[in-house]
Amino acid sequence: MHTTSRTLNLGILAHVDAGKTSLTERLLYAAGVIGEIGSVDAGSTLTDSLEMERRRGITIKSAVVNFPLGSGGSALSVNLIDTPGHPDFIAEVERVLGVLDGAVLVVSAVEGVQPQTRVLMRTLKRLAIPTLVFINKVDRRGADDARVLREVRRALDVPVVPMGRVVADLGAASAEVAAFARDDADFGEGLLDVLTTHDDDLLGAYLADRRSVPHERLRSALVAQTRSGRVHPVYVGSAITGAGIADLVEGIEHLLPAERGDDRAPLSARVFKVERGGGGERIAYARLFAGRLAVRDRVPVAGTGARPKVTDLAVFDRGAAVRAPVARAGQIAVLHGLSAVRIGDVLGQEPEGRPYGRVFAAPSLESVVVPMDPGDRGALHHALTQLAAQDPLIGLRQDPDGPELSVSLYGEVQKEVLAAALAQEYGITVSFRGTTPIRVERVTGTGSALEVIDQDGNRLLATVGLRVEPGRVGAGVAFRREVELGSLPPGYMRAVEESVRATLRRGPSGRQVPDCTVTMTHSGFCSVRSTAGDFRALTRLVLMSALRRAGTAVHEPVHRFRLDYPQDAHAPVALALARHRAQPEPPVARGDAYVVEGFLPADRVHGLGRELPALTSGEGVLETAFSHYRAAPAQRARARADRGARAAGSDPS
Repeated sequence: MHTTSRTLNLGILAHVDAGKTSLTERLLYAAGVIGEIGSVDAGSTLTDSLEMERRRGITIKSAVVNFPLGSGGSALSVNLIDTPGHPDFIAEVERVLGVLDGAVLVVSAVEGVQPQTRVLMRTLKRLAIPTLVFINKVDRRGADDARVLREVRRALDVPVVPMGRVVADLGAASAEVAAFARDDADFGEGLLDVLTTHDDDLLGAYLADRRSVPHERLRSALVAQTRSGRVHPVYVGSAITGAGIADLVEGIEHLLPAERGDDRAPLSARVFKVERGGGGERIAYARLFAGRLAVRDRVPVAGTGARPKVTDLAVFDRGAAVRAPVARAGQIAVLHGLSAVRIGDVLGQEPEGRPYGRVFAAPSLESVVVPMDPGDRGALHHALTQLAAQDPLIGLRQDPDGPELSVSLYGEVQKEVLAAALAQEYGITVSFRGTTPIRVERVTGTGSALEVIDQDGNRLLATVGLRVEPGRVGAGVAFRREVELGSLPPGYMRAVEESVRATLRRGPSGRQVPDCTVTMTHSGFCSVRSTAGDFRALTRLVLMSALRRAGTAVHEPVHRFRLDYPQDAHAPVALALARHRAQPEPPVARGDAYVVEGFLPADRVHGLGRELPALTSGEGVLETAFSHYRAAPAQRARARADRGARAAGSDPS
């Protein structure tokens, strides 16, 4: 087996403003890749290259840089991926998670654990991604690493091992950090307590004679349990001053898993980022898990049958992407020539043990995009179609009864980013209407429809019969056949299924219809004159008729929420929850605070979050995540009226 040098693909994750991009700059500086540390406030960091990122001081798109650690046979090449911290751009984080070997989760020593910190750690834990925690900004006024360490233990609910402490005055620019020494009794006892939870042999040795457990044995157990994602070492320091960075670098080098990939194995890679070049061409970022890719190679894109040719290629080396003739296992390649590639595409074989799918909820909000110049409407549709092709979560939707275009959103900041992209890349100035929840139509009953060739005005040379019925929530769309195998040529049958899935993107009320089963009950064709186009057109007509007979109801997205707030703010918080149509559970007392969980309509999350600081003197913490869909208010009112009418023996219509 031929192997390359060791490579570690490392993600830097955090809640916004925890210092994630500053830490990236400090790591590059410590490795000698850059000679001067850039500033987020000044817009001079290496990874925030977009004009919007520099202006707002936030990360919007994931960015890759590289730095070396060690030398000789133990040399390590680190591909560091800086990810957005703002919740509006959680989709960028999701795409990166599927290609990581390890992560550093950054927490501010001032603000402590934030809602996004909890979301990220829960996800890292679920995916078993080995993770170090870095408590940053110990040089800031109000920093308290001991308090934040307690928050990490309690709020993140993961086993942690403190690896150091602040030894100078908190808040001082000269704050110093010291790593725990191997002979520190408190450190040794704490380390044993955590490690023996997952290691019965170590527990036995400890119970037999705690003094007989050598430091090397503890170190070996710490490495193994960190690399398996069972424990999380916690470092403290400052990305701005450099305090504690050397210890963190040592942890990255020795505690996180790096492998020597097999570049002679069959190609296995995944695309996690797509951007547009100056000429509008797609540029794909792909992590190679196995095999190799070279310029002029034909690349099989799994599930599509396509084999586009790589026309140019780059890999990351000491900070930047550098053109190269070949990319090998473990590396991240920047690929040109894959004209139809999309985020999530597999190149070659599916990576083993690397499941890829939704780890965060899909966007639950949308907004109508309006061109300032009505003459740009066609150009806007073209631009949004291009952007949606490279980023599936844009979720472009056109009103079935008019020209309006809607896009999916996680939050309000995305509007500004999308408007900037349209202006800079396409020269189109736009505005947005109010943000509304993305509603869906659920099938409520069973309905059938049939159109036969040359009967009842059917001028299309096709016979199609369809039955639609509700499916299990979350099961997606299933297409089945009751017609005999071979009753239709494969091309016509494929046209029917494709048309079914396309039609369900916009049901009778103009919303997506999820979680249903569509069964083909009848088929027929004219062997001489029928075309696939006949079947596509007729399938849409028949399916829409079947949906109307089955009945659909509009449902709105609902989030599960957790709200922490001081007990003396209970009355105004309770009123706010009622005003925002929340369904709270009884509050639970935690010291001098309350914790309440429940459900909240997606379109009320932003409003409640905006009111919370004033209601709780800045101490309230709201954490939400998509939970489910429920019947929209108008549908619930109609259902109540129907039940009342039936009880009274009258016709509700």
